[in-house]
Amino acid sequence: MGPGPSPNPAVEPDSVPGDMNDHVEPSRRDDRRVFIPAPTGTAPAKPAAPAKPRPAPAKSAAARPPATPRGAPTRKRWPIVLLGITLSLVLLMAGGLLWANWKFGQIERVQVSSVLGGGSGTNYLFVGSDSREGTDPNDPTAGALVPVSGQRSDTLLILRTSGDSGSMLSIPRDLFVTIADTGEQQRINAAYNGGPERLVKTIRNNLGIPIHRYVEVDFVSFAGLVDAVGGITIDFPHPARDPKSGLLVTSAGPQVLDGSQALAFVRSRTYIETVDGVERTDPTADLGRVQRQQQFLRAVLDKVGATRNPFKLVGIANSLVDGLRIDDEMTLFDALGLLRQMSSLDPQPQTLPTTPFVTSGGAQVLDLVDEEAEPILQQFR
Repeated sequence: MGPGPSPNPAVEPDSVPGDMNDHVEPSRRDDRRVFIPAPTGTAPAKPAAPAKPRPAPAKSAAARPPATPRGAPTRKRWPIVLLGITLSLVLLMAGGLLWANWKFGQIERVQVSSVLGGGSGTNYLFVGSDSREGTDPNDPTAGALVPVSGQRSDTLLILRTSGDSGSMLSIPRDLFVTIADTGEQQRINAAYNGGPERLVKTIRNNLGIPIHRYVEVDFVSFAGLVDAVGGITIDFPHPARDPKSGLLVTSAGPQVLDGSQALAFVRSRTYIETVDGVERTDPTADLGRVQRQQQFLRAVLDKVGATRNPFKLVGIANSLVDGLRIDDEMTLFDALGLLRQMSSLDPQPQTLPTTPFVTSGGAQVLDLVDEEAEPILQQFR
């Protein structure tokens, strides 16, 4: 019998199971490409655009860190900035201290350490010297500075500090005492003619007051100090003048005195006031002068102590160096301590009770009233 017809004639030979195409290697089968022509009249399709990334969800205001202002240093830089500021301040202070120490070293010293000390608290002896050296002949007060033989102390004032309290005692220059080392009886200001050490000893021997610090300023430096702090305000109850010292105040009330007028004020012994149009000479003479000196010193202490402007402080130091003399034990820190106390110190003035009398030689002097003076002197011992 011959071969019969195919049982499924619709099946193509390539699709017959077990055909040779079923054994084509996969790599060759993947490399085959099918080309499908684009329809006629249709533009080729554009490639799809890449997907845009989704924005991150916004953080809440509480979660976001505060924005740093433009130009402001970041937190990490603050330690460096603070360190730089601190170093600058330290260097500035060190430089100022070195300058102050150098300036302080230029002040003339007097050898009085052997007679300083004793008692409690600190007693500063302020001496106004009547030295005429360096005075300006064109100064209106210069004519009042009558030449003297030798050198005398024109002003003697003791400032006592003890803690936050203070008091001051003016010693009348006409006080009749026994001069140390000589045994002579003279005005106390004559003791300075033998030097600062003799003056300190004379005060100690006659009044029993120990001295711990010695400060002397001449007239020229005194006026310069007043000008350096911008003048001193004194309240005048009446217009006043003194033809001998050069003082001239034409109206009552607070008046700002410059260096020349301040010097004329503290040196005035012929103090004339105009009261209700009538001139009246102060009958207290040297005692009134003592009170005016205390008033002035309190104004100076307040003004200098309140000064914080470094340029003014430099001016004060420069005005005093040439005409200032201090004891040989005083240090820069002692001086700075006094300056610091001045801003809060309100020294209460004390006046020695005295009585006038005429010596056998015809000199008009003051004698100490011992019983009344003792309680006052005790405050400074």
